[in-house]
Amino acid sequence: MGSRFPSHQLSNGLYVSGRPEQLKERAPTMSSVAMPYTGGDIKRSGELGKMFDIPVDGSKSRKSGPITGAPSRTGSFGGAASHSGPIMPNAAARAAYTTSGVVSSGGTGSVSLKKSNSGPLNKHGEPVKKSSGPQSGGVTPSGRQNSGPIPPVLPTTGLITSGPISSGPLNSSGAPRKVSGPLESMGSMKNPGYAVIHNQAVTVLSQDDDFSFRKNFPKLILWSLILLFVMGFIAGGFILGAVHNAILLIVVVVLFGAVASFFTWNTCFGRRAIMAYIARYPDAELRNAKNGQFVKISGVVTCGNVPLESSFQRVPRCVYTSTSLYEYRGWDSKAANPTHRRFSWGLRSLERRAVDFYISDFQSGLRALVKTGYGARVTPYVDDSLVIDANPGAEELSPDFVKWLGERNLSSDDRIMRMKEGYIKEGSTVSVMGVVQRNDNVLMIVAPPEPITTGCQWAKCIFPASLEGIVLRCEDTSKNDVIPV
Repeated sequence: MGSRFPSHQLSNGLYVSGRPEQLKERAPTMSSVAMPYTGGDIKRSGELGKMFDIPVDGSKSRKSGPITGAPSRTGSFGGAASHSGPIMPNAAARAAYTTSGVVSSGGTGSVSLKKSNSGPLNKHGEPVKKSSGPQSGGVTPSGRQNSGPIPPVLPTTGLITSGPISSGPLNSSGAPRKVSGPLESMGSMKNPGYAVIHNQAVTVLSQDDDFSFRKNFPKLILWSLILLFVMGFIAGGFILGAVHNAILLIVVVVLFGAVASFFTWNTCFGRRAIMAYIARYPDAELRNAKNGQFVKISGVVTCGNVPLESSFQRVPRCVYTSTSLYEYRGWDSKAANPTHRRFSWGLRSLERRAVDFYISDFQSGLRALVKTGYGARVTPYVDDSLVIDANPGAEELSPDFVKWLGERNLSSDDRIMRMKEGYIKEGSTVSVMGVVQRNDNVLMIVAPPEPITTGCQWAKCIFPASLEGIVLRCEDTSKNDVIPV
């Protein structure tokens, strides 16, 4: 008798309605024996011992049964995958294996184990596992070799530093960079912390960065004044000889004396007047500072990625160092430099360097990166913390001073010398003048594109002066209490 509902017969002969049940593919199952109690011994804990490269007990290794009911597939498994049979003791747990073959539904297959013995060995005398590239986002077998770039890791300080991560003494992974060639490119091994000229993160400053009234005064006006006074002296002398009238000559002499006095005053006290101008300049608040605004920030210094060390006193963790050696030239003594005049002090050696650092603003508490490294333009006004006068003809030189001269191949030769050293170390209070720049939520102080003029200070008889680059002002740090950071 026919029916519109489908039916089928079971194995026992009974007819039931509905379609016959489709046989579903069983998922692969794995059986394993229970892990015995280890008593806290990692060597007996199987896979946990492999994670720490500790020899495991082969008799207690984990065993897995065959995979049944799974469709046929071909694949390769790393050394961390489970496999049948006992695990080889000791070194086999840490060696790299390659498992290949066809696994059928019945659990049979072909497995070939290959152990790689090439490459460096660790402290146990066993092959070192190599892997490169990103290893996050899943479980990676221990024997697999990945390729690809390793994401850069910040230095151990955790600070956001300027310049490429690979620059300086650390490489892209945060470890010390290995450099071949002369050791001078990374600093002297005998003087740890000694920054050298060849480090691109260090700005080397010269004597031209010091204040000079002749450099600030316009050359056109200077030569015009010289020409006018020459013409005035000639005219005054001619009138004095022709009509015996010395009024013009007297006027020219008085004017020349006044101008010469102004020039001498500005040469001697111009630097002090600029430091007074910096002290009077109002401090700005970083929170309200606009991008591109010229500001003055006062705060506490924190070292960046490349700290410096002072040359003579070996003061560590500095952001600015300056050590200069001067010599006095008499009538018959040698000149310290080609432009050294007699009966004056001349510069013989100068070591002045600056690097990027952080400053914490007193007004708002924000921290900004001051870009004084990587060849930036810097105008320092830092007081000297040490002044040493040495006269080999009258007294014996100190051993430290003689050692410092010997390291730089400088001889005394009975010369009258004077050494000055100044620095800005971590925790010091400084004032920085520069332009605010915001880049990806990073607040920076950079050098202005054009020099900043101080204007005429008529009350002090000071001519205008220009300030180029980032201006650093720091008083003698040896007299102030340093704030620990």
